[in-house]
Amino acid sequence: MPRDGRGTRTAIMDAAETLILDQGFAATSVERIIAAAGVTKGTFFHHFPSKADLARAIVERYAEADRAHLEDGLARAEGLSRDPLQQVLIFVGLMREQALGLDAEHPGCLFASYCYQAQLFDEGTLRVITDALDAWRRRLGAKLAEAVQRHPPRLPADPDDLADMLTVVFEGAFVLARTRKEAAVVATQLGLYRDYLDLLFGAREAVPPTEGARF
Repeated sequence: MPRDGRGTRTAIMDAAETLILDQGFAATSVERIIAAAGVTKGTFFHHFPSKADLARAIVERYAEADRAHLEDGLARAEGLSRDPLQQVLIFVGLMREQALGLDAEHPGCLFASYCYQAQLFDEGTLRVITDALDAWRRRLGAKLAEAVQRHPPRLPADPDDLADMLTVVFEGAFVLARTRKEAAVVATQLGLYRDYLDLLFGAREAVPPTEGARF
């Protein structure tokens, strides 16, 4: 019976992702990945014909997990409120609560790491990132568009721009947290984004507590 190589493939991807997040793609050589994964060069190239193929596989896996994170969080929020604005506020609250569990050594976002060295990746690999970020814009933008209709904002606000703002806050907070070595920055900034939405829309309904929730 042939051996299942999925465990080895996963080990290579895990080792490479850790190295890429820590030092960037350019500085992550195949030799270092092989050493970190504890495999031979032949085994590496059996699973991944090139470093570029490995990079594509890693970001596709990351994007799949990111999409699941988005959908699970929204499903949780939709189960707690029927109001679209409250759903978004709860969703951000869940993100904030999860961020409270981060430590100062959290590596940040793989998407950002790739984009910092975009010239090293092919169009297909970068498209994976674009599609993943567009998914957040579509899903949250649709919720916020409903919120605009139900709760007219106090200032002009484009739903898609507000959805993008969450990505900007989240990614920027990771940069700041890593620079300062203060993991709490991420939770703080997510809290401020939620407060901004609350003030913008003049929300009055109490948001259900999210203590203990995970998604």
